[in-house]
Amino acid sequence: MSKTALIFWGGWDGHTPDRSAAVVAEILTGHGFDVRVEHGTSVLQQSGLAGYDLIVPMVTMSVIEKAELENLLAAVRGGTGLAGFHGTMGDSFRNEPEYQFMTGGQWVSHPGNIIDYTIDIAKPDDPIVAGIDSFAYRSEQYYMHVDPSNEVLATTTFGGEHLDFIDGVVMPVVWKRRYGKGRVFYSALGHVADEFQVPQMRLMFERGALWASR
Repeated sequence: MSKTALIFWGGWDGHTPDRSAAVVAEILTGHGFDVRVEHGTSVLQQSGLAGYDLIVPMVTMSVIEKAELENLLAAVRGGTGLAGFHGTMGDSFRNEPEYQFMTGGQWVSHPGNIIDYTIDIAKPDDPIVAGIDSFAYRSEQYYMHVDPSNEVLATTTFGGEHLDFIDGVVMPVVWKRRYGKGRVFYSALGHVADEFQVPQMRLMFERGALWASR
């Protein structure tokens, strides 16, 4: 029996959620998943949400109904995996602290907007990042408020050229965590769908999503 995944997308169009959803669906289908892709959050109200092996949110700067959020939280607490990236999981519902508790972080700034920076691997022995060396990246460099219980797999170090008071800050970029019985994976990379063309970015997300899946 094949694994099942739900991708729900929406919110700010600048994060290309529809295109990114198609890329992630292709990745998961390639691993034998039966993938359902839905626009908006209303799908979260439906019964059977806890039956999915993996849920991938792809929504930025949006709102979620109480019943939708409660269903999502209950599914992950019960063992459904959660995986996502950039603002489509790390800046989805700013007014929902329990969602942020589940994901392990919330975006707060990206000084300089699209810039060149470096990704460093924090746990090279972890299978999600194994064989990946530090690499150059061009995108938004996310400054986030993060949960200290996250198991950090990759980081980035801020310079002071855009904001002098954060010079030298080491920020988690990729992490994994637990929420109840569910596994949660997050990568801050992926401002637009085209970033999946960066091999290291794509591989980390692919491995992370498979790890998170029930």
